[in-house]
Amino acid sequence: MTASRGTLHYGWIVLGAVVLIMITASGLRAIFGVFIKPMEAEFGWDRASLSGAAALSLLLVGAVGPGVGWLADRWGPRRVMILALAVLGIGTMLSSRVTSLWHIYATAGVLMATGAGGMGLATAATIAARWFESRRGLVLGILGGGMSAGQLVMIPLALWLTVNHGWRNSYLWLGASLFLTAIPLALWLVKDDPAQKGLRPYGSRLGAAGSGAGAAQAERHVPVTEAMQYPAFWLLAATFFVCGYTSNGLVLTHLVPHAAEHGFSEMDAAQALGIMGAMNIVGTVLSGWICDRFGRKGPLAFYYAVRGLSLLFLLYVWNVPSLHGFAAVFGLNYISTVPPTTTLTANIFGRYSVGTLSGWIFFSHQVGAALGAGVGGWIFDATGSYTWAFVSAALLGFLASGLALAIKEEPVARTPTAQPAPAGIALPTR
Repeated sequence: MTASRGTLHYGWIVLGAVVLIMITASGLRAIFGVFIKPMEAEFGWDRASLSGAAALSLLLVGAVGPGVGWLADRWGPRRVMILALAVLGIGTMLSSRVTSLWHIYATAGVLMATGAGGMGLATAATIAARWFESRRGLVLGILGGGMSAGQLVMIPLALWLTVNHGWRNSYLWLGASLFLTAIPLALWLVKDDPAQKGLRPYGSRLGAAGSGAGAAQAERHVPVTEAMQYPAFWLLAATFFVCGYTSNGLVLTHLVPHAAEHGFSEMDAAQALGIMGAMNIVGTVLSGWICDRFGRKGPLAFYYAVRGLSLLFLLYVWNVPSLHGFAAVFGLNYISTVPPTTTLTANIFGRYSVGTLSGWIFFSHQVGAALGAGVGGWIFDATGSYTWAFVSAALLGFLASGLALAIKEEPVARTPTAQPAPAGIALPTR
């Protein structure tokens, strides 16, 4: 069954609900920096100790991805979302009660990171793949934009609450907001599969057998052990590793000190990060639109090539406008890689495997991010400059551009005989 002409497909309602939820969840993942100085002032903890909690959080957000994706493929994304939001909310509220350093590691470093990881790329990819046969690129772009918008919304809110009501109340009220808004929204509007509404995915077409459901039946779960036998999986993981190295790892961690080394003020660097965050939203949505119309491999290769060029340009910024120009270009490109990477994963390995495999691919992104952050600091300590760190990132960007072009977009998740749909999902009949 499909929605009648002129009727809004329910997939768009699911998408809107998930975007609103992800704005809150992704924003909470990013607020830790707001609380560093207030906690230093109250407890006397040093910056390195608190930074360790932030590093643990970043690592866990990626580490939980494979498990989250596996659960989303088998349980359905709705249950995973509700569980992740509950863990994130509990971790946020418990952070308001910390009295020892290990408490903040357990709450913000473990519980909040685990919950935020459950609301990450793997869950978003599962939603997009199950509900949308066409426009997947645009949908993933919108979801990625929601994740970026979360930082722009929640960080200023957390800062305002902290200034006016204290950091403990800020943590408490932000955590409570998940239970009052995000979880009810997920329970009310989010569904695991179009079949639960008597629908096919948006844009599905009748197959040779006369039913879009027949095509869905021919899809199967592709375990990671099987996916690893295909070069496409390794190419997707390798390129996303480069994405993490160059973005979250190097630029997000070291742009502010790099700018300071070249005579820019902290305000100049903060404004550049703000521009970058705003352009993330535009770039991700635009990337999804481009992928739907021009394919995925070509745009993905182009994004990495532009990223490499922009990192080389960063070495020659000479004034505030040029710094902000870099931030705008890099921001457009920052997570534009998400729609083509995830859409390729769905198209090659099938929509009932995209959660699991996207989790593993996202883990490679976070490993790259951790390495980029570490290498940037090591190179600076060794040479007194970030020059070779950004050159290394630019070279990796150019390498990733070539690797993207080598990906073969050939489906491997279909079999000659129909396979049963995942447990708990009843396929519609006509």
